[in-house]
Amino acid sequence: MEISIFDFFKEINVSITISDTEGNVVYMNDKAKSVFGDMTGKNMMSCHKQSSQETIKRLIDEKATNVYTIQKGEVRKMIYQTPWYVDGEIKGLVEYSIILPENMPHYIR
Repeated sequence: MEISIFDFFKEINVSITISDTEGNVVYMNDKAKSVFGDMTGKNMMSCHKQSSQETIKRLIDEKATNVYTIQKGEVRKMIYQTPWYVDGEIKGLVEYSIILPENMPHYIR
């Protein structure tokens, strides 16, 4: 059976949004679409406040990763934003939004 990488991510329980360096959404999995609506082919910058737009531009310019947690009601999430590359050239950002369990274990190894 042959599957594409996008088929693998389509139905997992993590929101994944991929954008290009201009903020145009090139991919959203089902979970992301259920949260934000289908933004594929649209520019995400207008959906963000000015400070978030500046962060997105900085991440692309500096090829940096941004990680933080948010809470909406009882739901806590980790947001992980990081560049993606093709042949070593930055092509945009990928954002993972992961719901965190209330009592998440932490291990030191």
